[in-house]
Amino acid sequence: MSRNDRMIEVLRRKIPTFACEPGCHDCCGPVTASSEEMARLPIRTDAEHAAALAAWSCPHLGPEGCRVYAERPLICRLFGTTPSLPCPRGKRPEAMIDTRTEQAIHRYLEQTRQVLV
Repeated sequence: MSRNDRMIEVLRRKIPTFACEPGCHDCCGPVTASSEEMARLPIRTDAEHAAALAAWSCPHLGPEGCRVYAERPLICRLFGTTPSLPCPRGKRPEAMIDTRTEQAIHRYLEQTRQVLV
């Protein structure tokens, strides 16, 4: 496991979780992720990526929601856990993310090559 893979695992464990509203995908859209995060996701065709981008969506979003929820990128996990990325429907964890953890995630995102999901 690479250093970045270990960092992803550490950061994932520190992000609080909460239950999204079933069927909601209001915060799903084009996002960027590191190469390590992309390697964990199923490969989508160029056509799937283009169609998702045209719909201002994510190529991993299905009729029932996120098809890669367990492996979703860090940025997706942040939605609803921090005041800077609130859930459009008001959902949130019992306790919001620790400021230091959020800063560590943003540093990781800044230090790694990001690609469009």
